[in-house]
Amino acid sequence: MTSPTPGSVQAGQTGTAGRTGTAGPAGTAGQAGPEATRIHNIGYRGYDGPRLGRASARKALFSQSLRGAFGLGRSAKSKVLPMLLFAVMCVPALIIVAVAVFTKSSKLAIEYTQYAVFLQMVIGIFVAAQAPQSVSRDLRFRTVPLYFARPIERVDYVLAKFGAMTSALFILTASPLLIMWIGSLLAKMDFGTQTTMFGEGLASVALLSLLFGGIGLVMAALTPRRGFGVAAVIATLVISYGAVSTLQGIAYGTDNPGAIQWIGLFSPITLIDGVQSAFLEAPTAFPGGASVAPGAGAGVVYLLVVLALIAGSYGVLMRRYRKVGL
Repeated sequence: MTSPTPGSVQAGQTGTAGRTGTAGPAGTAGQAGPEATRIHNIGYRGYDGPRLGRASARKALFSQSLRGAFGLGRSAKSKVLPMLLFAVMCVPALIIVAVAVFTKSSKLAIEYTQYAVFLQMVIGIFVAAQAPQSVSRDLRFRTVPLYFARPIERVDYVLAKFGAMTSALFILTASPLLIMWIGSLLAKMDFGTQTTMFGEGLASVALLSLLFGGIGLVMAALTPRRGFGVAAVIATLVISYGAVSTLQGIAYGTDNPGAIQWIGLFSPITLIDGVQSAFLEAPTAFPGGASVAPGAGAGVVYLLVVLALIAGSYGVLMRRYRKVGL
């Protein structure tokens, strides 16, 4: 029998160094020496705190998405556009208030329900910029399945994103109305009248926020590419309004006013205009003014279409994330 070479002995020792406490092939003790055994403390610790569950996870996702819509918690570059759009929304309200206080006017230059309609371009740009930021990155980097791993579920993700986008839009559209209401009180206008009109304005922008938020998220969730999502949202919210307004102008110019209110069903902002004209007696931006504004019957149709679009947006998002989450 030949004796093992030094190289083979060294190899055998190296091979058994990582198997502390195991026996060799012949049943003899094959433990490594104490100097070859090391225990590395890499800092893992057990968690003994409360398990907060789905509700807390949904709340955290909602908060993070809402803050992200205004660039909070993100880089300084990400804050520029949403904060600029927020300022653009509020500056006209400040000017209206300043003029009313300086001239001691008995009413504001613009009604609360008209404000969002006049600045719908700013609202559309905000949705086009922030809806893809909310959902497209999760799709692009395939982080959605990580959300659904545990404890959050598909419905929690959709509700958190939908609620955050709607809340961000409500903050954007309701803040100038709040400025106008405070300004009207400073100008010593009638408290009851202004408060009632302010409440009508809040109801209008709440419905607008639900509609625009749902449509924006659906368009953005169709593609993981943020640029494509931005283009889809702009086409749906902004270009559709231009097309509908053009067709309404043609109908009014050709003495066909009856078609104007029905053409308004094909644009999100004209849908909101029709609902508030029918149920809140708000001035309309339709060509021809109050003479072509939707009445009670057409107003019901407008409201049903708005509610169907909101519910449909939620349903499409649920179906979309049923596939994405797998």
